[in-house]
Amino acid sequence: MTIQITVPELGESVVEATVGQWHKQEGDAVAIGDVLVDLETDKVDIEVGAEAAGVLQTIKRQTGEDVQIGEVLAEIAADGSNGSAGAAPAAPKTAVADTEPPVPGAPPHKATPATTSVAPTREETPAPVTPVARRLAGEKGVDLGQIEGSGTHGRVTRQDVESYLQQEQEKEKPEAQTAVSPPPPETEPQPAPDHREERVRLSRRRRTIARRLVEAQQTAAMLTTFNDVDMGAVIALRQRRGPAFQERNGVKLGFMSFFVKGVIGALKTFPQLNAEIDGDEMVLKHYYDIGMAVGAPEGLVVPVVRDADRKTFAEIERDIRDLAQKARDGSLALEELRGGTFTITNGGVFGSMLSTPILNPPQVGILGLHRIEERPVAQNGAVVIRPMMYLALSYDHRLVDGREAVQFLVRVKELVEDPETLLLEA
Repeated sequence: MTIQITVPELGESVVEATVGQWHKQEGDAVAIGDVLVDLETDKVDIEVGAEAAGVLQTIKRQTGEDVQIGEVLAEIAADGSNGSAGAAPAAPKTAVADTEPPVPGAPPHKATPATTSVAPTREETPAPVTPVARRLAGEKGVDLGQIEGSGTHGRVTRQDVESYLQQEQEKEKPEAQTAVSPPPPETEPQPAPDHREERVRLSRRRRTIARRLVEAQQTAAMLTTFNDVDMGAVIALRQRRGPAFQERNGVKLGFMSFFVKGVIGALKTFPQLNAEIDGDEMVLKHYYDIGMAVGAPEGLVVPVVRDADRKTFAEIERDIRDLAQKARDGSLALEELRGGTFTITNGGVFGSMLSTPILNPPQVGILGLHRIEERPVAQNGAVVIRPMMYLALSYDHRLVDGREAVQFLVRVKELVEDPETLLLEA
């Protein structure tokens, strides 16, 4: 019995994938649950396993091909055979005359036509063409009626087809020699390939990232507003409370949890930035699922910290740590990537001083963080050196006016610069 391996359901809004690495090859024995092939989707890679034990008979789609849900990837011969239609037929049974010596005491009998010849059986009248020969003739466009079979009972074999093709080629040679070939067209010399260049096929995730970023710029009225924040109070708090926090919770007190709480406090004041556009309607969301942009080896992903407003600093830090590790390992689940009402991206970990982040549709706001740098600033009439960070808020001007965007960013600044207020209001 042949079992078809098809593209499974890929998750919400994901209908297409790219065939990745095949872990089994045609002819390999497989057991139930063995990983056959990886599928690359827009969000995560999915392993497709064997649904039956047997032999991997046929691979239908090769690495790099795009496939959709339900398409056949491979076939498994569940009985352990290769299931090939071209298998050699069973040897025909040979009819023999009744020449056995008579049994002592048994009456003699005469040989009759019925005993000296046996009616033809199915095995004795095989098909006139072997499956291999039929397939080769189909590939080469040969009329099997023009070939005289040399096999048993006149069966046309693969050798007969190959001999016929060779004879046809020999017939064409004299004609080709007498025909006057036109001079080859003059062509410009082609430049030699530059071996310093290399062509690499884009992964499905990279292609999706490229498409979505272009769509974001084409469909949204995107603007960016900037501000800076004094990180001195947060740094001092982490120095005082960080060791005890880590000992108690098993995770470091980072900067991201402060910005997550600061964003939530600002979103509660300016709910338009926690919304999306659906046709002619604005969908306001009264929950706070904060996406955290992570640069994974296969490309940028945005796992989501769910209900961040209900979580403590320690819970947020643990979620961020775990999601970042899964992104690097490629083990994120689709559920961990779905949704999100607002996104934070931190280019500062790579040394970025200033950037303009691109929206993550259908969200209408994204906050960009940058590196902390000591700079001279005016404070109480004096120039002092403070650890400063630039903030960048990109927003969809179709839904968010400049006034709300600027005030939102000012509110984030106020909350982060005063952690006590952050704890009370966020």
